[in-house]
Amino acid sequence: MLPYTTVVEAETAIGRTLTTSETLWLNHTANKSDYLLYCYNILFLFIIFSLCPLYYVFIEHLFKNTIGAYKIQPKIKLSYGEMLKCYRDVMRMFVLVVGPLQLASYPSIQMIGIRTSLPLPSVYEMVAQLVVYFVVEDYTNYWIHRFLHCKWGYDKIHRVHHEYTAPIGFAAPYAHWAEVLILGIPSALGPAMVPGHMITFWLWIALRQMEAIETHSGYDIPWTPTKFIPFYGGADHHDYHHYVGEQSHSNFASVFTYCDYIYGTDKGYRCQKRLLQQLKEGTKNHEQKSQGSQNASLCQSAGLKSQLRPFAPIFCTGPM
Repeated sequence: MLPYTTVVEAETAIGRTLTTSETLWLNHTANKSDYLLYCYNILFLFIIFSLCPLYYVFIEHLFKNTIGAYKIQPKIKLSYGEMLKCYRDVMRMFVLVVGPLQLASYPSIQMIGIRTSLPLPSVYEMVAQLVVYFVVEDYTNYWIHRFLHCKWGYDKIHRVHHEYTAPIGFAAPYAHWAEVLILGIPSALGPAMVPGHMITFWLWIALRQMEAIETHSGYDIPWTPTKFIPFYGGADHHDYHHYVGEQSHSNFASVFTYCDYIYGTDKGYRCQKRLLQQLKEGTKNHEQKSQGSQNASLCQSAGLKSQLRPFAPIFCTGPM
């Protein structure tokens, strides 16, 4: 809770006139506890999990002919009933695990120093901290994800998330309860290393979940703003991981692609992209077929599924 309740008291405390956003923040939070403000995350997550995936459902329904070219696995279509079942399962996990975890984790937020006080952070400060959060989470998540693909981790925990071999937006948070708890660690490391304002923390949680929904959307849409983010993986990168499934030793990173490139866990994905590009260009001569066979062998030697997806010719009509 803020130590002052009026604009005059706040301006005296920080030694300058409040900005419009700071005045709004003061008016909204002056009589609210820090714990209550932290619990806003529960509301934000509920809204994001419920509404953001609907964007892809709507564009698929309203612009079926146009958007179909960008569907990564066009031969697999889930009914509205199946999507609703996925949403119900996610909401069950939300009520039983995510919500209670948020309620119980407030002491850790106090410990690392997330503040609610004035002055508010500048846009530059917020952006810089969010970049750190994304990089730290991505690197840590990469190694935890690789662990979850060992036999024990996959059979006991991660298998649940891979029930959707062609992921949809609603399935982004669909996972075993233990995985939900484990993957909370990478999300908390960035704010623990570079603690900021509660608003920055809200943005971090919201943006990370929106990114996960986009990554699991099943659509490689060319006009999405994330196309301009360097080293961003996106739906196409992660969809390959789901397609390969249990045998996957590729594309473990959650947001970016640099970890998979550095540690060589994107070889199968890059092999497939080359093969699909050859098909797109209509290469038919013997030399190119021979090269395709060599690429397939490389995929196989990497311990991955080396065969083309059964929908590859259709897949190639979309953006590469």
